[in-house]
Formats: sequence, structure tokens, C-alpha cells
Amino acid sequence: MLRVGLTGGLGSGKSTVARIFAAHGAHVFSSDAMGRELMEPGQQVYAAIVAHFGPGIVLPDGHLDRPALGKIAFAEGRVEELNAIIHPAVIERQAELAEEIFASEPNAVVVVESALILETKHGGTKHGGEDRWRNRFDKLVLVTAPEEIKIARFVARSAGPDTTPEKQTALEDEARRRLAQQIPDDQKAALCDYVLTNDGSLQELEWQVDQLWPILQTLAT
Repeated sequence: MLRVGLTGGLGSGKSTVARIFAAHGAHVFSSDAMGRELMEPGQQVYAAIVAHFGPGIVLPDGHLDRPALGKIAFAEGRVEELNAIIHPAVIERQAELAEEIFASEPNAVVVVESALILETKHGGTKHGGEDRWRNRFDKLVLVTAPEEIKIARFVARSAGPDTTPEKQTALEDEARRRLAQQIPDDQKAALCDYVLTNDGSLQELEWQVDQLWPILQTLAT
């Protein structure tokens, strides 16, 4: 078995890499998707968020007002308060699912995609210690790209067809604000086992993953 952490900054392309790994046969967990599921009404994480941030972040239909919550977290500097609620629950759920997979597939490769593997201060009850990520993963894979490319990708996926220049500037500022809260790629690279560079074509990125996949399979056996 092999537990792989797949990380990279905003707009690096780690989700694309995750999809390529999945096509090769890896079991891929998206931390963002899992977090969204746990933030649905009826979940403990949902209840904890509402209790902490107040009823003003709840829409009339009972779901969380994600833009309002995001504004509080990022614009008001309270993102770590939100992470303290979400991260432990997501990490524990990932560990449970991985154990189930390894029980039936001893040679499986489980890939956890998350932007904040190295940044998070919350490792869950089973993953304490100074470098919590060392207890969670056997190998770390980093996806990198130049900052301006990351920003452009964030704007492209966030902007609508009627985006104004003012809106685009606001999105660029938001991307820079989020990137500033993440560890720079050069520092991450020193801690990771493999680095994939995503500053070219999709085919170039696929080639890099294709070269890495057999190595991970060998390590899993």
C-alpha cells in the first residue's frame, strides 16, 4: 500500500494531476470535495461552523452561504478558525476510507489531493506531532507553476462571461491573497519527494505523471 499526498498552490493544476492518477488506477480523494460534503446541512462540521461563525452565514434554504463564509475567512483573516473545524474532520474521514481500501487492496495507491498538506496545523486525533503530514503520507508529490500562471488560471475559472476589468482585478487580488497564505513552491519542493512542473501543455504534464506512476506502483507492493 502507498499513501500519497498530492499538493500544490492555488492554480497549480493539482486537480488535473489527480484526474490523471485516477485514470491510471489510483484511489483519489479530493480534500475540497470531501470538505464540501461535510459542510452540508446535518453534518457535524456544518453545525460547528454555524455555531462558531453565526447564523448570518446560513442561506434561507439552510445551506451555508459559501461566499459570505469565504469573505469572513479570507478577507477578515479568520481562515485558520475555519480550518480548525474542517481539516481534522476531513483528515479523519480520509484515513478511514484509506484503511477500508487497503484492507481489500493491499497494493493500492491512495492519493489525497490538498492544497494545504504542508500548511495545515490540524492533523486529526490520529495524526499529532510537529510535522503531522509525515504521519499521514508515505510520499509527497508537488505540482508547481509560475505565480502569474497560477493567478491567470484562478481568474479564468472564477470569472464569468460578463466579467468587468474591475472584477478581474478583484479576482487577481484574491488569488494573490490566497497564495500569500500558502508556503512558496521552492520551500515545499524541499519537503516533497517528487515535483511535477505544470507550465506547459497538458500533454507535457501527462508525460510527467506517466513516468511517476510506475514508481508509485512499485513502492505500493
